[in-house]
Amino acid sequence: MKLQQIIINDKEENRIFFSSDGFNPKKANFVLAFGERVFLDDVLPYEKIRGLYPEAQIVICSSSGQISDANLIENSIVATAIEFEKTTIKVSEIDILKNSNIQELGDVINDALFNEDLKSILILSEGSFINGTELINEMIKQTEGIVPIFGGLAGDGYKFEKTIVGLNNDASQGKIVAIGFYGNAIHFGFGSGGGWSDFGPEREVTLSKKNVLYKIGDRFALDLYKEYLGKYAKELPGSSLYFPLSMKENKDAAPIVRTILSIDEENKSMTFAGNIPQGSFVRLMKGNLDKLIDAASNAALQIDKKQSTVPGLALVVSCVGRKIVLGNRIEEELEVVKEVFGENILVCGFYSYGEISPNFNKVACELHNQTMTVTTICEV
Repeated sequence: MKLQQIIINDKEENRIFFSSDGFNPKKANFVLAFGERVFLDDVLPYEKIRGLYPEAQIVICSSSGQISDANLIENSIVATAIEFEKTTIKVSEIDILKNSNIQELGDVINDALFNEDLKSILILSEGSFINGTELINEMIKQTEGIVPIFGGLAGDGYKFEKTIVGLNNDASQGKIVAIGFYGNAIHFGFGSGGGWSDFGPEREVTLSKKNVLYKIGDRFALDLYKEYLGKYAKELPGSSLYFPLSMKENKDAAPIVRTILSIDEENKSMTFAGNIPQGSFVRLMKGNLDKLIDAASNAALQIDKKQSTVPGLALVVSCVGRKIVLGNRIEEELEVVKEVFGENILVCGFYSYGEISPNFNKVACELHNQTMTVTTICEV
């Protein structure tokens, strides 16, 4: 497995950030490219990238900031090319604007990717129209919950206007790209961490529909949320990124974080990036900068350290909410990940509208929000 990472600016000039010894661009078989949506629309980088890596499957995804090793890159595209030596990949693209039936879309991905040699699936999905929970649940069903799935939902900076993804083409709205990895040589490691602190009592969700929360206990959800936010309630919905919800599907389930996407003053409801099932239990959360950074380090530490002795790639997907809260300390969460792995692991990734990663209880995956997820990929 050999790697090359380049940074493409608005003049379509590319700077090589990293290149493995003996890397041959003509032998690269997979490229991941991340850039801000407006930048991607302006530059249309596909033909440039195709010219550099003529035989590769190329995936382009919009983001809320690109990751190159321990650096946050903005106003440029970060493209990471992989030359697999012992691993086969297959790709599939679906368009939810043409067909929004999640089950049928799951069937398409399953038909294209699933066989007994499948080791893992990378999902990069548009983040504007998709219900991330439904997408993940369908993928778990299609793969019978035994195949690890990782990736994330595309971002759009702080604009929340539209997100774009593309496979072997410039990125556009409505696309979901799935990449399957095959063979016994490829190995993955997975970790995730939040770092948010609970406050207030745990309460039961008494009325919800998919990702829309109407009532908590006997209170309208938005009324209760505003009561806890105090002075920050005047800054909604923007201030909600500082105060996500912790959600457990039942009393014994592991908590996951849910980000608020929008509020409805008339119905006194809140819409989240993932489902909030009726009968689940929620608590408010708040961020502590040091704890958020420590959680990023812990996410990397969850991965078997034997992998860091083998040259490989770490795909980091972190949440736009973390970027907002951490502010000018944002690169610290990237630096601690790099410190864990050292120089053998090249880091790439992006800031997203939702993170997809396995957790301790689900072998396949879970949709996360406000979380740092880390996936290592190497060949042995």
